[in-house]
Amino acid sequence: MTDQDTTIAEIHRAFGRNEYPGDKYLLGSLEGSEPLEVVNPFKNRRDWTTIDAAFLDAHYSALSFFSEAGFRFYLPAFLIADVRRELQTADPLFPLTHGFSDAMVDLPAGRRTFKRVIGRSRLMNPLRYGAMTSHDYARFRLSVFTRDEAVAIVAYLRYRRDVEEIDATLIDAALNAYWLERTRVAPTADDLQQYIAEEDEFLRALKEGK
Repeated sequence: MTDQDTTIAEIHRAFGRNEYPGDKYLLGSLEGSEPLEVVNPFKNRRDWTTIDAAFLDAHYSALSFFSEAGFRFYLPAFLIADVRRELQTADPLFPLTHGFSDAMVDLPAGRRTFKRVIGRSRLMNPLRYGAMTSHDYARFRLSVFTRDEAVAIVAYLRYRRDVEEIDATLIDAALNAYWLERTRVAPTADDLQQYIAEEDEFLRALKEGK
C-alpha cells in the first residue's frame, strides 16, 4: 500500500463505525444566515463515504459552523478527499492545526499599520467569551475525537507534512501541543460505547423504580 492508501485506510478504520448524529444536532452556530445555509445540505446524509469532493468544496465553510457532533461525523469525508487531492476550496487542515501556535502579522487600517497576533494566544471575543483564547477553543472543539480518531488525524497530519512536503510549522505545533497526547489519553471508541450502555442501564433502572 502507498502512504496515501495507508492514511485513507486508517481514517476509514477510525471513523467508519460512527453513527449519524441526527439532523437537529448538526448546526453549531446560529449567528446570521450563513451557518444554516451551508450546514443544511448535509442533513440526512447518513453515509459520509458517499459524499463527493465537489459537494464538500461547495459547502467548505461548514467546517466552521458544524456542531461538534457534525464536525466529528463529516470530518473524515473532508480528510480523505484532501489526501486524494480532490479539494479545491475546502481546507480540513486549518481547523485541526489552528490555535496551537502564534504568528504576528502587519495589517493596514486607514493610515496606520497594526501588529496583530493570530493563533494560540489571541482572545476569541472578550465581551462574549471572557478570557478564552484560540488555544482554549481549539482544545475544547477538538476534544470531541476519540483516541482512535486522534490516531487517524495524526496519520493525516503526518501525511500532509511528510508526503506533500508543506510547511511543517503549524502541523508540528499542533501535533506536539495536542494531537500526540490525544492519541494516548483520550477515551476510546469502546469507552464511549460502554458509557452509553451504562447510562441506558441507569435510565432503565430509574424508570422501573417509578
